[in-house]
Amino acid sequence: MKGYPKQRKEAILAKMTGPDRKSIPALAVEEGISEATLYNWRNEARGKGELMPDFDDAPEGWSSQDKFNAVLETAALSEHEISEYCRSKGLYVEQLQRWREACEQANDWDRSQKLQLAKKSREDKQRIDSLQRELRRKESALAETAAILALRKKAEAIWGEEEK
Repeated sequence: MKGYPKQRKEAILAKMTGPDRKSIPALAVEEGISEATLYNWRNEARGKGELMPDFDDAPEGWSSQDKFNAVLETAALSEHEISEYCRSKGLYVEQLQRWREACEQANDWDRSQKLQLAKKSREDKQRIDSLQRELRRKESALAETAAILALRKKAEAIWGEEEK
């Protein structure tokens, strides 16, 4: 098996990250290294906790592991350092903030889901009650109209039709 110098491996891995990252097939052709080797290098780097996104122009298409790693890398950084980090990785600060919020809520997912379901259930119950009140009102109006029509027919039968 052919060995590669550490500096060359790091330089190629750097080409897989940042806003100007290249796909592994493109790098394989450019560098003359097999795609399988490049995929193995990327997987090894991910295993060490490095941010190695798949080739995707939109950071929202990154894997959850890459998003989590980005949040971890920026956890202790200042606002200025986060801005620099985002520029170097081709991210927006808002994306990183959304990912951070998702990570913070990850362990609280069951509770937040229960709260959302309870709220939805209350809203549905209120809507059902409102619809039932409206239905009762309409049924009452319909019964009253039917009674008036029946009385009119009886009155016409008894006294005859009204003269016009």
